[in-house]
Amino acid sequence: MNSTEILDKDCSTAVKLLPTVIKVTSQERKMIKDAAQHLQKKYDTYENRDFIKHVHQLASYFLPERILNIAADFASDFSKDQYGALIFTGLMDIDQENIGSTPSNWQSADYSKFNLYGFACALIHGALPSKPVQYYSQRKGGGLIHAIIPDEKMKETQTGSGSSTDLYVHTEDAFLKHQADFLSFMYVRNEEQVPSTLYSIRSHESIGEKYRPLFEPIYKIPKDANLETGNSEEETLDSVLYGNYSLPFMRFDAAEQLFNPSIRQSDEAQNTLHEFWEEARHLIYSGFTPQAGDVILVNNHLCAHGRSAFRAGVRKINGIEQPCERRIMLRMMSKVSLIDMRAHTLTEDPFFVIEEHLGKNFQHF
Repeated sequence: MNSTEILDKDCSTAVKLLPTVIKVTSQERKMIKDAAQHLQKKYDTYENRDFIKHVHQLASYFLPERILNIAADFASDFSKDQYGALIFTGLMDIDQENIGSTPSNWQSADYSKFNLYGFACALIHGALPSKPVQYYSQRKGGGLIHAIIPDEKMKETQTGSGSSTDLYVHTEDAFLKHQADFLSFMYVRNEEQVPSTLYSIRSHESIGEKYRPLFEPIYKIPKDANLETGNSEEETLDSVLYGNYSLPFMRFDAAEQLFNPSIRQSDEAQNTLHEFWEEARHLIYSGFTPQAGDVILVNNHLCAHGRSAFRAGVRKINGIEQPCERRIMLRMMSKVSLIDMRAHTLTEDPFFVIEEHLGKNFQHF
């Protein structure tokens, strides 16, 4: 099944609501780059705790007013017309020569080469009522920014390191009660021209009574494949939709909840999920192919994300396949409230989340 299928525009269930695209001007781009360079000199790294503490004030001071207002409006809009994703084209100029060849995997990436872009991403999150955080469940606490790089050894996996299969749309860390509220994806390199995929719960004309069972806590939401699952956790259940019945939020991972044969959902849960997916899969948007310097900002409660399958390190020019540098994407996550999740963060660091699965913390902390 191709997770990027979209029906023809003439079809009654075709996509009607689309993500908002903002073309960043050359002046705005220069302001953001100048701000990132200034902040890099002052704070050295975007992980500096003083920088994170004051990121809202710094965003208000340094970001172009138009970008600041667009992001702020986006963060507080949960209406039927809010798709849940903003696409900023040309937000940053990327120094491809400085980055050099794409490393073989994220473990071998030199994060000093992404430092400037980390400040830019953090400022965008600072325009929201949301502070960048890191999750221990993501690469064992692998920092505020993650480099997403194709890995030949993982090419067939449903992970950011995969490539040869479609990455099914999913809300980030659906298996966590305190998953990120907002995500940013900065595209540093996409020479293979891989489309991104987005799916908004607001794309449905109506949720209606037939999907009321999705609000019931009867669905298994398994942990990521890189985390071990104990026997006692297999029956941990939660809802897929939550909040307002007419304008709900979503916690959904198609690959794990629907197509992982080891999950064994109940018959009721499986049937409801399949019916939901039969409508949802036709509403997936894959009409945007990111270029270097583009940023996609996502409300993780409204919009799921994924990507199309591709051959890593290969691009077509006039129908002829040629070798190229593999893609690099930077992901940053943020939370609106640090208070309601304080029981799931390190005592000495409110920006470090140690939740393991649906409200349960890792035991060794």
